[in-house]
Amino acid sequence: MATIKTFFSKSGLFKQRICVIKSCIQQNGMSSYPSFYINPIYKKEEQEQLKKEGELSKLTHVPTRAALNDQTCSFTQDPDLNLFTNYCMSDGKKVLARSQVEQTLESIKRLQLEKYHKCKTDEDRAKIELNPKVVFHKAVENCKPILQLTPIKRGGVKYQVPVPITAKRAQFMSMKWLISAGKEKEKPVRFHLQLARELIDASNNSGRVVKKKQDLHKQCEANRAYAHYRWS
Repeated sequence: MATIKTFFSKSGLFKQRICVIKSCIQQNGMSSYPSFYINPIYKKEEQEQLKKEGELSKLTHVPTRAALNDQTCSFTQDPDLNLFTNYCMSDGKKVLARSQVEQTLESIKRLQLEKYHKCKTDEDRAKIELNPKVVFHKAVENCKPILQLTPIKRGGVKYQVPVPITAKRAQFMSMKWLISAGKEKEKPVRFHLQLARELIDASNNSGRVVKKKQDLHKQCEANRAYAHYRWS
């Protein structure tokens, strides 16, 4: 045993292992990785960018943390899509919600391809977006409200006062409106197909959800006389 320790100490491997163990013990929280471990780069776009810049070869032998369950290079891997999946989830059925969102993206692709092949000119074809993720992001952005009405009581009377909302709240309302519009359908129509239609309409700045946002803004404009109650 003494000869083995002497060999490791001479080669420097034994000291290096001791430093790694100490760094693991000294870390705050429950992480099992030392502080010098880097986070994994799992997106293909980031890998290609690092390869073009010549930085990828420098990270070849750098210790890397293990990727999390949701850190994949899948096409559906997106922070907003993951959040949208959580909003679609009911009773903790995450697998079902994820499959519904994936089928929605597939339906968007199919519907857009049908429109693309029906177009007769290249100008009309250029206006059609075939990437379902781009359609999704456009739809969520077009449905985000700027103001909302909140009840404020003054002198025994409740007034609907228009107030600005945060970006996080606007994103939440946009996604919930889209999901609610997808559920308002006829019985033969599947949820993912109706949701795909609503997302396509919203990406073109039309449809029921965009109208709902515009109606809310009109109500806020009509109640702007009560806006001073927000500070009083």
